[in-house]
Amino acid sequence: MLLKGFSCFISFRGLWSRRTETVRGHRLWTSASMMETVSELTVPVPWGVLRGKVWGPDHGHPVLCLHGWADNCGTFNTFLPLLPKECRFVSIDFPGHGLSSHRPPGVLYTFPSYVMDVRRVVEALQWRKFSIIGHSMGGNVAGMKELPKVMRQGIEDMIQYEKRMEEDKKRVYSYEKALERLLSVNRGLSEESAKILLERGSVPVEGGVVFTRDFRINLKNVSRTSVEQVLELHSRIKASVLVVLADHGFERMFAKPEQKRFVSDILQAYKDHKHSVVSVHGDHHVHLNNPEVVAPLVSTFLENKVLSLSASRTDFHTSNL
Repeated sequence: MLLKGFSCFISFRGLWSRRTETVRGHRLWTSASMMETVSELTVPVPWGVLRGKVWGPDHGHPVLCLHGWADNCGTFNTFLPLLPKECRFVSIDFPGHGLSSHRPPGVLYTFPSYVMDVRRVVEALQWRKFSIIGHSMGGNVAGMKELPKVMRQGIEDMIQYEKRMEEDKKRVYSYEKALERLLSVNRGLSEESAKILLERGSVPVEGGVVFTRDFRINLKNVSRTSVEQVLELHSRIKASVLVVLADHGFERMFAKPEQKRFVSDILQAYKDHKHSVVSVHGDHHVHLNNPEVVAPLVSTFLENKVLSLSASRTDFHTSNL
């Protein structure tokens, strides 16, 4: 059930008892009045906590309530008491709202992130089927529960990764094993190129080295753009563009017919806008393995499209002094 225009939750401060319940990582502070039971909900997340409220019987029909932008779960103090008493209403303060933790500095508030927050709460509650009440922004977030497969997979990957974070220690490799692992997942790299990447891609620790990268970068990217959106963005580029394609590189990574069409459409758009598209022999890391193949092309481009224009502007400025 989705009601765009409605969300929740109750916020009866000062009614809490001292009893605290802990259930699979989320905590409930329980209070009671003559008419209803109200509980405070806390769900741990990697950057802090999500807080919210719970109304109704333990085994009532589960209903997740999502508030609107700049509100919090107190937005339905007067609404939830009017709803069926057989329901178990759970509402959260979205990150950056109410009493929930703010996102870390440098991190944007996006709709896919809110969907992931909802997924974390549902996972903590161990719900499989439930209804949703969403007000304003909360309704939009609820509507995004039907995400494309790749976005759903990215969110699921993140949830599973966060579960393992507490259990898994960062793996320590010998330098030789780290080099072997890097080469195994980047088959186009030469051994010398792999050693170059390891200079900044690993740091020494007791017992060997660890990779410096955040392994969350391996999860599926949930931010997706359509061909039409990409073409629109590229059509607005005013600067000169040089595209260098390796014949055993990028295009071979996208082998499915729809992926090939995506790449083909983008490349054709560059050509239609009089940009330069050239091919070279090599793989995805040709610029690192064989820089002498790519460097002349880039040098010529810079000389003709950048440096010569800069020099002509300087000459014009000098002649007018």
